[in-house]
Order: sequence, then structure tokens, then C-alpha cells
Amino acid sequence: MTKSQLINELINHASHISHKDMTQIVETIFDSMSHALKAGDRIELRGFGTFEVRVREPRMGRNPKSGSKVELGIRKVPFFKAGKELKEKLNESGE
Repeated sequence: MTKSQLINELINHASHISHKDMTQIVETIFDSMSHALKAGDRIELRGFGTFEVRVREPRMGRNPKSGSKVELGIRKVPFFKAGKELKEKLNESGE
């Protein structure tokens, strides 16, 4: 699902909100989540999952084009862990 598909789905459930307003709402939510992760906060959406930032230690990588070794520094990467309810919905039989 793309962001525009999400916005259209939300408008179908809340038709009293304009497309422009719904777009602003979704953008605000994503911006808030990005700022929280950048600040080192953990985001927990009960029934859906958690988002957090994990730190990858420096390591030696490889340039796939040339095959030469490349030193990779410390990196922060987003991590998502699905919640129990989401896992159960994904594994329901009958769909």
C-alpha cells in the first residue's frame, strides 16, 4: 500500500474530511514518527507493532561492482517488530 492509497482508504472511512486535510494528517503522523525515531524514542502502536532505531557497528563491506573492501562506519537503522495482534491477523485461516 502506498501513502496515496492509505489516504484514499482513510477518506473512505471518514468521508467528512477533505483529501487535502487527510493528506496533511497522514504527513503529520509520519513526520512525528520520524522525529521521534530521530530523537531516539521508541514508538509503540498497540496491536500493530513497535518501531525503534538500532545501531549497526562498524564493519568491513564489499563494493559489489568492483569487489573491493569498503569500511562501513556506525549506522542507525529503523527496526519494526510486529505486535501479537497483527501476527494473529496475518495468520488467520479463511482469507
